[in-house]
Amino acid sequence: MSTSPKPFDNLDLQPLAGEWRKGSNDRCLQVTNPYTRATLMSLQMANQQDMDKAFARAEQAQAEWAALPPAARAEVMLKAVSIFDARQEEIINWLIQESGSTRLKATIEWSAARGITLEAASMPNRVHGRIVESNIPGKESRVYRKPLGVVGLISPWNFPLHLTQRSLAPALALGNAVVVKPASDTPVTGGLLLARIFEEAGLPAGLLSVVVGPGSEIGDAFVAHATPALISFTGSTQVGQNIGRIATSGDHLKHVALELGGNSPFVVLSDADVEQAVNAAIFGKFLHSGQICMAINRIIVEGPAYETFCQRFAERARELKCGDPNLMETAVGPVASERQLEGLLEKIKTAKAEGARVLVAGEANGNVLPPHVFADVTADMEIAREEIFGPLVGIQCAKNAEHALELANNTRYGLSSAVFTGSIERGVRFAQGIKAGMTHINDMPVNDEANAPFGGEKNSGVGRFNGDWAIEEFTTDHWITVQHSNRDYPF
Repeated sequence: MSTSPKPFDNLDLQPLAGEWRKGSNDRCLQVTNPYTRATLMSLQMANQQDMDKAFARAEQAQAEWAALPPAARAEVMLKAVSIFDARQEEIINWLIQESGSTRLKATIEWSAARGITLEAASMPNRVHGRIVESNIPGKESRVYRKPLGVVGLISPWNFPLHLTQRSLAPALALGNAVVVKPASDTPVTGGLLLARIFEEAGLPAGLLSVVVGPGSEIGDAFVAHATPALISFTGSTQVGQNIGRIATSGDHLKHVALELGGNSPFVVLSDADVEQAVNAAIFGKFLHSGQICMAINRIIVEGPAYETFCQRFAERARELKCGDPNLMETAVGPVASERQLEGLLEKIKTAKAEGARVLVAGEANGNVLPPHVFADVTADMEIAREEIFGPLVGIQCAKNAEHALELANNTRYGLSSAVFTGSIERGVRFAQGIKAGMTHINDMPVNDEANAPFGGEKNSGVGRFNGDWAIEEFTTDHWITVQHSNRDYPF
């Protein structure tokens, strides 16, 4: 009879430069439950000296790690997968308590993080160099693929476990060391829990540090630090643009992989199965209360299907169960914080003031905001222009398919998108006209595929994070030429 492992303890400590300890900052972080607002723990934060030590230790540990055979690094990843399995309920419970995830969303996130870890186990054996012919007699050019060195990873609060592990697991598997700076709202699920998992899986000490510190004190210094060769960031466009400026200026230029904001269009053409589109839109909009960068932000419906879609979507939205995120039947749980709630309430006021027609509304209960659906939204309204990050959505009416495409592209973002149609090939043609990193035909834009590239176009970021794209991101080419015979030089 199998028994569950003893839950991880001492998660109020940080793995800094190979040692679990308290941070050296005078400030303490209170980690709270967004639903109950109860304090989960108090964590003494790190300062810049802690960060410097973490980067220095990572640089020391990385060379030995990279020199190990691919099978040794793969073995750590596979062991981590088995720990994900053994500790499934523990991980899911942390996601519910710390990030306000519903049990359904937390289960999806656990599965996604486990999936990328399993995918990462194959990566050490998928790194390939090549031999390139030369026009110079007796000479050959060899391209070696090698780790970047140390990766600095800044992760968000909304999908903290998966969006940290999405970069962390491939980076480690490919021979890098990693220093993680998780969001202050989710230090456990965004870093500390993963550090315990990898420690239990046998990852050598010092290869992974988690620095929980105030962004105002160490955020810019983390990016500007001389050690990391790449900064991986998932978060807002404004913060990402600042990270890009810092990382590509000064004395220490580095690579960046940025997945930023989104304003995902969900297009329903007149020949679509409206019921199928409504079901997908409900899930793609309201999973995790819409607090997902790829969540549906704008619904665009071609004229003949518009009123039917609005009616059925509103009916389904009213039926959603809101409240306790620990219950599997709960669809809409709490938003992440009171500050997030206040911003959403302002967006609701603005949508009404700008003339959007209210189809579904309700009063907030604590941090739980029920679905709000607006119809007759126009492209100039704030609810159509800006990323929402909450259980609000506006529906726009398109005159025809060409107008729908124009509306879909009327944004400075280009992360994810979707189109529903009765003709697959029509959908493909439409999708090719959308300026986004991903487009899904007859499916919602919250993608759950472990090998999807993620990343985006325009102000949604640069870089790709999964599969072969991750191998490209977290390694670099080293071109080495070999002259096998004597060569005549012109002087």
